[in-house]
Amino acid sequence: MEVCKDRRVALAGELGPGRLREQRALGARRRRGRAGSGRCAEPAARGAPSLRPGGGACRRKRKRSPVRGVPGGSGGAMEHVTEGSWGSLPVPLHPRVLGALRELGFPFMTPVQSATIPLFMKNKDVAAEAVTGSGKTLAFVIPILEILLRREEKLKRSQVGAIIITPTRELAIQIDEVLSHFTKHFPQFSQILWIGGRNPGEDVERFRRQGGNIIVATPGRLEDMFRRKDEGLDLASCVRSLEVLVLDEADRLLDLGFEASINTILEFLPKQRRTGLFSATQTQEVENLVRAGLRNPVRISVKEKGVAANSTQKTPSRLENYYMVCKADEKFNQLVHFLRNHKQEKHLVFFSTCACVEYYGKALEALVRNVKIMCIHGKMKNKRNKIFMEFRTLQSGILVCTDVMARGIDIPEVNWVLQYDPPSSASAFVHRCGRTARIGHGGSALVFLLPMEESYVNFLAINQKCPLQEMKLQRNTVDLLPRLRSMALADRAVFEKGMRAFVSCVQAYAKHECSLIFRLKDLDFASLARGFALLRMPRMPELRGKQFPDFVPVDVNTDTIPFKDKAREKQRQKLLEQQRKEKTENEGRRKFIKNKAWSKQKAKKERKKKMNEKRKREEGSDIEDEDMEELLNDTRLLKKFKKGKITEEEFEKGLLTSSKRATTADLGISDLDDD
Repeated sequence: MEVCKDRRVALAGELGPGRLREQRALGARRRRGRAGSGRCAEPAARGAPSLRPGGGACRRKRKRSPVRGVPGGSGGAMEHVTEGSWGSLPVPLHPRVLGALRELGFPFMTPVQSATIPLFMKNKDVAAEAVTGSGKTLAFVIPILEILLRREEKLKRSQVGAIIITPTRELAIQIDEVLSHFTKHFPQFSQILWIGGRNPGEDVERFRRQGGNIIVATPGRLEDMFRRKDEGLDLASCVRSLEVLVLDEADRLLDLGFEASINTILEFLPKQRRTGLFSATQTQEVENLVRAGLRNPVRISVKEKGVAANSTQKTPSRLENYYMVCKADEKFNQLVHFLRNHKQEKHLVFFSTCACVEYYGKALEALVRNVKIMCIHGKMKNKRNKIFMEFRTLQSGILVCTDVMARGIDIPEVNWVLQYDPPSSASAFVHRCGRTARIGHGGSALVFLLPMEESYVNFLAINQKCPLQEMKLQRNTVDLLPRLRSMALADRAVFEKGMRAFVSCVQAYAKHECSLIFRLKDLDFASLARGFALLRMPRMPELRGKQFPDFVPVDVNTDTIPFKDKAREKQRQKLLEQQRKEKTENEGRRKFIKNKAWSKQKAKKERKKKMNEKRKREEGSDIEDEDMEELLNDTRLLKKFKKGKITEEEFEKGLLTSSKRATTADLGISDLDDD
């Protein structure tokens, strides 16, 4: 189903026979009051069995609704939302929910909210696809609360009524925070957050102590909790009361390899539940999950106003997308120049690998002064949550990050998303850009491309319907690479970070999804190494056999570069001394053992050779004499036979006698024994 951004919503599904009269009456009301509003919709998948009232398959041919563009016949029929206010919903919200919405400053619904909330509250499974920043979080938080409030039996402390699964801990923290704004008005509900980076034993104890009617979790930690029955947590029994399951950023859940965890979790959950899948992109994996985990789902697709019906644009309409073409050894100077000119704004700077974040984050801290610079990537454990929460509160600053921050994260007032490295997939590009221009706000994004990568712009325009405008290369920028090299010469930590970053960048480039555009064999490694301010080329398989005349390494033994941290340098020197000592001992031991073994082996070989020669001489002489004697006897017999001195019988008898004599001689039997 598709919903236009002007908040006019159309829903379509399959009409059960018992609802036909109600639908006709609804159509008559629409003809009287709202005949001119345009809507577009897509029905739920046909043929899916329904286990809920009103969800039976309709055998009648679908009729066109009196409202233009709306197919008639919806099993989950609802009145169209003509106004964007929360009070215009066909199912009224609880007064405390409305109060929480006013506190948050959300007087109006977004299209995905107006489309999804009524369906969720009317026992429909929902598969919602909407652009990033469209308000999907409230689209499932509000129905969860309303459904739990309408339960006939009040939930006990240990009973789980709803589970929200997200791919990253940052997104889980964010959803938990949004949910807390509502649950504080409902003390009868308890919520709990289960994510990685925390002690699972403490999570178990917290659940036993305060319960958790609503669980927000990452897949790995939730799966782990189901296996902790021995620690007193029988989560499988607690989820028997489950009413709602939500999979947020469903495509990312599958991309990150959580499919096995999701399947394990689904085995523990009751079949009679409402399930919602929310995502910004629809993939085949998500479609498979919809078919496996949802019952008679209604599909919702929210498009931007003014976007054609057959378009698949995934970026917000108020997002301004730019690209800049520059050489690899110019990118860093361009980035620093841009950040220095936008110090009062809030930026996300994306890199392809954790090592690049570590290296360039250190470089930006030294070269962009008077700006708060923070780094976050997937290999951070306990620090990630603290950094994320701190950056959210900043008015201006720079967060250097990997794609761990690309999905679903809502950081207030991000002005620019800068992509130093293009992401590994086109969909990731869209999600990176979606960290700005959220929920109707403006924002901008800029991606740096090499000259050989410029065709990526056309690829994004075709593949993702994401047009980009060119931003001209900034002239008169300061060359900061010599300073970066000086930092590497002064501190071994910087030198090693740079080497690791370069290696990881090349390896990530080789695995790019768009391999026809991002070709490793066409990459200018010398220019890339200069852009990383490397002191020398690293040894790695991708560079084996290649020459780099355009790259000039420093005339310094890099093994002598010290750590600025005295403790680390002391430890390094101690380790080097130990290695030198072991090397000397091993070389001496190997040399002594090798010489001794070689001399003994040579003498042994010579003795063996002499013995073999002697044996061959002794054995060979006997064999030669016997063979020669037999041959001479045979020759004499043949001559006598040819001259007629002996008959043929005598000739054959003589040959047999000669052969027998040779055989008995071989067996050690004498002629006398034979007689």
